[in-house]
Amino acid sequence: MSNSKQKRKLSTANNAIIFSLISIVLGLVVGAIALLIAGFNPIEAYSAMITGVFGKPKFIAWTIIRSTPLILTGLSIAFAYKTGLFNIGAEGQFIIGALFATLVGAGIDLPAFIHVPLTLLVAAVAGAVWGGIAGWLKSKYGINEVIATIMLNWIAFYLSNYMIRTTWLAQPNSETSVSIHESASIGIDWLKGLVGPATSVNWGIVISIVVVLIIAFILFKTTLGFELRGVGFNRYGAEYGGINVNKSILQSMAIAGLIAGLAGAIQVMGVSHNISVLAAQEGYGFDGIAVALIANSNPIGVIFSGLLFGAFKYGGTKMQAIGAPSEVVNIVIGSIVYFIALSSVLKMLYDKMKEKRSKGGNA
Repeated sequence: MSNSKQKRKLSTANNAIIFSLISIVLGLVVGAIALLIAGFNPIEAYSAMITGVFGKPKFIAWTIIRSTPLILTGLSIAFAYKTGLFNIGAEGQFIIGALFATLVGAGIDLPAFIHVPLTLLVAAVAGAVWGGIAGWLKSKYGINEVIATIMLNWIAFYLSNYMIRTTWLAQPNSETSVSIHESASIGIDWLKGLVGPATSVNWGIVISIVVVLIIAFILFKTTLGFELRGVGFNRYGAEYGGINVNKSILQSMAIAGLIAGLAGAIQVMGVSHNISVLAAQEGYGFDGIAVALIANSNPIGVIFSGLLFGAFKYGGTKMQAIGAPSEVVNIVIGSIVYFIALSSVLKMLYDKMKEKRSKGGNA
């Protein structure tokens, strides 16, 4: 790769980071204005939020716990986007992963060194199949993946509720399923002694980081990743170059579903240990869209944006200590997403204007 290309790539990456940081600051400013309008001191509210994240070891632990599923759902969406697809179905894939993790975790009794990887594997495969359905519909019939995954989200939602209410997963007079066996748990018991027994510390964050590194390697260091990114960059050019576009679409959605399915499994195996009848979709997949957007769909960046969102989600509840509404966090997050989207539009307009000027100068 030439020096000019390397410089251009570094410049693009640096600009994306700068735009994300500016958007985060502007989002916090909008949240501060909302707090002022509501009659609260923004400095006190944000101080309470920061203290609620870093004040005690157990606060840090809970922030990481809240961040873990967001890292993986964000990675799922980022991966699909890098390959030219919009996986809005991470929510449904997350639910399916959680459902199958519960089925295997509660339905089979095995030694932990077999039970844990088996549960993760089955949940990952279930998520991959669920995502692959949308990929197959797009590659075979041209059905837009956004429409297909939205429908699959609701099918997963009602299928999970049906299974909890009508099968052996049901518990008498309870809205939760039976719990998984201890052998399927990924909790870290010795660490609970340091951060508190009520804290659901688990190996999820470690698994998530390993998955992020694997996906980054696949995307940027393998032939498969090159083909998938090629399809995302220019579908017709990739097809002309001999890449099987339909196969790539199916593979991309299956891998994205696999990642989101793992997120659901980790949530069950590390935190909840069962699944509940859902009154509404929990939002892990939809929050993952914002996580991927802040990270500019960079797999490594998803780790940091996921931790940021986890900090907002957990620390935001601590603002209630001074009477401030925790909903302000949603205003901040929404504003960050808005400013990042706006910066992308402004950058695109700037690049077009620059291109026109260069053409005019060469004429």
